[in-house]
Amino acid sequence: MQAPTVRVSWKTMPIRAPFVAAILLAGTIPALAQPTPNTLSKKEAAQGWKLLWDGKTTNGWRSTHASDFPATGWEVKDGLLTVTDHGGEEGGDAGDIITTRKYADFELTVDFRITRGANSGIKYFVDPDLNKGPGSSIGLEYQILDDAVHPDAKKGKDSDRTIASLYDLIPAAKDKPVKPVGEWNTARIVVRGAHGEHWLNGKKVVEYERFTPHFRQIVAESKYHVWPNFGELHDGYIMLQDHGFPVSFRNIKIRELPPAPAK
Repeated sequence: MQAPTVRVSWKTMPIRAPFVAAILLAGTIPALAQPTPNTLSKKEAAQGWKLLWDGKTTNGWRSTHASDFPATGWEVKDGLLTVTDHGGEEGGDAGDIITTRKYADFELTVDFRITRGANSGIKYFVDPDLNKGPGSSIGLEYQILDDAVHPDAKKGKDSDRTIASLYDLIPAAKDKPVKPVGEWNTARIVVRGAHGEHWLNGKKVVEYERFTPHFRQIVAESKYHVWPNFGELHDGYIMLQDHGFPVSFRNIKIRELPPAPAK
């Protein structure tokens, strides 16, 4: 004789409270793990990190052309600092923006999100007095670009104008981990004395030493050869580039590092 089939229903089966609590907690863990944009964790604050942008105002930033923040060309909304679309002109409708103070040895992280065909950049050791004419201010640049669409990706030398490269000087590693257009990427720039690094989404993709014969040679072979001693400032402003394409920034954080030991 076949034994009777016993059916158990989740609706009738007793469920202990700790089991329910575990399910509910598991469902909230991903949300809790996501830090609030434009804030510092206790660990970051203890490590010396500071917000370079507060996510709400234009405090700490100004135009490269004036002492005030540009009235047009940039939008602060929903925790994002965004270049508005005005046709892709370098220096654009409003111009680039720089920090209101200079930095020397530092570690900088920035989340950025591009649109299709976009071009922008994060510059450092910027001297806004070098270029008083049209175009962007002069400094070392972490390139931000849609490599697949923007024509600049195919210019320069050995792909040194592609995303995360030291623009027009050193190409980023070919295996750089780039997230698709419309998703957030994280740039990290580390400079201490002569040593510089570019990181993209947690991977180091560029490394270089300034003040060396090799560095001076690649500068001499680049578009920057017209600027005496390019890239050799010991401090300068940090800049976000207005290149006329919609690009958004958030989580702009910096911590200053102790000077490198003298060699």
